[in-house]
Amino acid sequence: MAGPDRRSSDEDEKPGGIVYVTDIVSSAGSVLLVGMLLFAISGVWPPLVAIESPSMDPHIKEGDLVFVMDEDRFSGPADHHGVVTAANGDSYRKFQHPGDVIVYKPDGNGRQTPIIHRAMLWVEADENWYDRANENYIGSANNCEQLTSCPADHAGFITKGDNNGRYDQVGTTPISDPVKPGWVVGTAELRVPLLGQVRLQWNRAGATAPATNETGPTATNGTELTVTNETGTAAVNTTVAG
Repeated sequence: MAGPDRRSSDEDEKPGGIVYVTDIVSSAGSVLLVGMLLFAISGVWPPLVAIESPSMDPHIKEGDLVFVMDEDRFSGPADHHGVVTAANGDSYRKFQHPGDVIVYKPDGNGRQTPIIHRAMLWVEADENWYDRANENYIGSANNCEQLTSCPADHAGFITKGDNNGRYDQVGTTPISDPVKPGWVVGTAELRVPLLGQVRLQWNRAGATAPATNETGPTATNGTELTVTNETGTAAVNTTVAG
C-alpha cells in the first residue's frame, strides 16, 4: 500500500511561505516609498517626528506625530532664515499661536534628543535683549546681567514651549543657548493626533529589551525606527522632546 503523497503536501505549504515573505517585502517597500515621498516634499529626513513630552500642550500633544519641513523649502513670510518668530508673527500663526514651531538640536548637539518649541524672537550677537523679552518668561531676572544668555553670545532664536513658563535660554541650566540657524532641523507643519504613540512604545520596548548580537548586548537609544535591508537601515521617524 502506497504511503501518503508527501510531495503534494509540501507543495501545498509553499504558497503560504511565499505570500508571507512577499507581504514583508511589500510592507517594507511601502514604508520606504511613503518616507521618500514625504522627504521629497519636506526636504527633511526623517520627515516625521513623534512627540515625547507635553511641553507644547495643548496645540501639540505627547504622542502626536508631526510632519516637519525644511524651513527654506518654500518661499513665504519669514523673519530670519526661513523662520517667522512670534514677535513678528501677529498675522502668521502656526498651531494656534503666532510664529513658527521649530525642531532644533539643543546647543547644536546632534546626540541629544531634538527639541520642538516655538521661535519667540531673534537676537543678534552681543545684543541686550532683556527689554524685548516677555517679563512672564524670564524668571526672576531684573536686568540683562541676571538673564542667562544676555547679552547673547551669538545670533539666534529665543525659543519656548507653549506649555512652559519660561524661555529655553533662561535659568541656571537652560535647555539651549540661542538657537543658531544651523541647529534648526525644520519647521513643524502638521500634526496627526496620537499616531506617534506607536513610535514611543517602540522606544520604550527597545529601552527595556536591548538587542543582542554575537559579541554581546547592543544598546539602543531609540532615536530611529528602522527598516533593515541588505544595504543597511532606513530611518522612518525620530522622537523629539520639549
